[in-house]
Amino acid sequence: MASKSMDLTEKESSEELLQAQAHVWNHMFSFINSMSLRCAVQLSIPDIVHNHHQPITLSELATKLAIPKTKTACLFRLMRLLVHSGFFAIRKEGYVLTPSSRLLLKDNTMSMLPFLQPMLDPILVTPWYSMSALFQGNGLTPFEVTYGRNIWDYAGEDTDLNNNLNDAMASDARLVMSVIVRECKGVFEGLRSLVDVGGGTGTVAKTIAETFPTIKCSVFDLPHVVATLKGNENLTYIAGDMFESIPHGDAVLLKIMKGCKEAISSGEKGGNLRKVIIVDMVVDDQKVEHKFTETQLFFDMLMMTLATGRERTEKEWEMLFLESGFTHYKITPILGLRSLIEVYP
Repeated sequence: MASKSMDLTEKESSEELLQAQAHVWNHMFSFINSMSLRCAVQLSIPDIVHNHHQPITLSELATKLAIPKTKTACLFRLMRLLVHSGFFAIRKEGYVLTPSSRLLLKDNTMSMLPFLQPMLDPILVTPWYSMSALFQGNGLTPFEVTYGRNIWDYAGEDTDLNNNLNDAMASDARLVMSVIVRECKGVFEGLRSLVDVGGGTGTVAKTIAETFPTIKCSVFDLPHVVATLKGNENLTYIAGDMFESIPHGDAVLLKIMKGCKEAISSGEKGGNLRKVIIVDMVVDDQKVEHKFTETQLFFDMLMMTLATGRERTEKEWEMLFLESGFTHYKITPILGLRSLIEVYP
């Protein structure tokens, strides 16, 4: 066996062997990027750099952090990695923010902090250690293997996780909706009512209702999600289960982190829909060099590990729509990693 292994490696050039080793190492240690970013956020480094109002030197940053002088060298090594990763830049021998780290500021209305924090919390990281169980035939997700229940039931009993997941979805919705209402206003023209399925705390519906006051918006989500939320003349909250039935409206809006097929099928049966609007990823896995593809594939693995959803290619979306009784669709790839998809009966 050993000689066969040697035969295999001897077929590779020295350069190929070293590149392969570096590739394996890079993937082995890629978690260090995530944990280093989490550390920077826990230390509020983006906010400290922002509030300094000019490039901040290493010693100034260490002083602001009130860390022991013996740890300054460690801080340099952390910042060196984060500069390499594109979260900070060097200007005039000091650190400055980049567009990515500006999305991690606490007072930024588009902040991604609420999304980052639960995704890197031990509760959601631990199930990844049980990913192999997914392939052992018990039908459970790694999250269910770890905690004995699915993520939605767990969140229903854990107030902190429930709030964190709602905040994560709301922060993501704020960012993506800021683009949608600016670039895709025509999608909502002529609608009298819209149901946001799995709408959480209503960030999306609020934005639509404020931008298009003639549209009556409803947020439909699980009872523990909407129990304490108050609506207004243009916005109502409805408790229920999307896999059982969906309230009728001129349009139904679906987003990530929820199943789609059952929702479309149950909604379509009502016969009262003009279209379904989906904000989700359309994976182009043939473009392996595309800058967004790896992140889309990460999200697909995230859905597989924490829940039961998936990210789809255009062919898979088309098959889903046709099987659900819809006749045609339109995909507008205007949302970076995601697309705006309109599906018609």
